[in-house]
Amino acid sequence: MGFPPSATPIADCARVLCVAAHPDDIDFGYAGTVAGFVDAGIEVTYLLVTRGDAGGFDDTPRADMPALREAEQLAAAAAVGVTDVRFLDGYSDGSVTPSLELRRDITRVIREVRPDRILTNSPLRRWERISGPSHPDHIAVGEAVTAAIYPGARNEFAYPEMLADGLKPWVVRELWFSAGPDPDHPVDITDNYPRKFAALLAHVTQTSHMDLDERLRTMLAANAKSAGLPEGRLAEIFTVLSTA
Repeated sequence: MGFPPSATPIADCARVLCVAAHPDDIDFGYAGTVAGFVDAGIEVTYLLVTRGDAGGFDDTPRADMPALREAEQLAAAAAVGVTDVRFLDGYSDGSVTPSLELRRDITRVIREVRPDRILTNSPLRRWERISGPSHPDHIAVGEAVTAAIYPGARNEFAYPEMLADGLKPWVVRELWFSAGPDPDHPVDITDNYPRKFAALLAHVTQTSHMDLDERLRTMLAANAKSAGLPEGRLAEIFTVLSTA
């Protein structure tokens, strides 16, 4: 089973939370869309489950990678105007599961940020493209976020320790999945492409070995074409679900 047709996005979104498995996931997936949110006055928070310790394409010592990638993500976020960037502790790149602990940790951040909308990885595997979108960490984070939205974040009887900390239940009204099968909600990011490109350039350990501009333009142009946008436009594309 796939996703239903996308819901119409809410018109009064004030806060967005983006949850990703690794530094660079947000920037490859939807940094152009985030730039548009920021321009519209929407508050955006990033939550990274890992620091990408298994990433990179050279002989950088493994012990150095988490700090490097955290710094890269902070710089990438700044390129699109995001200043609230958070990292979870205790989760390793390549071994993320939708555990009760991860659901709890994401729920805590949801109750802190109180977002109207969450953007995250799809929890559904794309069988035509095993690499990239179907990374098991991506799928695990998408599932954990979905479970944190319902029932975790909104259930007043869940996580009494959060209530003791003053973190009251919160209903997230909308969920945007990136990189899932058959997405049908395009966002034209042509004007914000330079900021997306700058954000990805900041991920030196991940992108310095590739022709980044060609790769991005090919992917984003294909998204735009599949959504019926005019020739020459660039798009990020999602499945939008109502969660209220």
